[in-house]
Amino acid sequence: MARGWESKSVSDQIEEGEQPIPERAPEIDRSPEGRLHREQLESLRLSRSRTLAQLERASSPAYRQMLEKALRTLEQQIEEVLRQIS
Repeated sequence: MARGWESKSVSDQIEEGEQPIPERAPEIDRSPEGRLHREQLESLRLSRSRTLAQLERASSPAYRQMLEKALRTLEQQIEEVLRQIS
């Protein structure tokens, strides 16, 4: 039973991960600060993608919990960078 709930959670997170994240504003990319934000955002998105892939394959409950926590942290960091861009 618990296994089914874990799978549901992962599938929900994967679906959320497939939703488009708003693109950056083109005028910000011209500044050094904008470039820095773009690079941070790209790095965070790659880490998030890797974490989702690892979470999909993970079988150990402790490892899955660690990955879920990492995923939440990455999503918060992405939101923070997006707020800085806006």
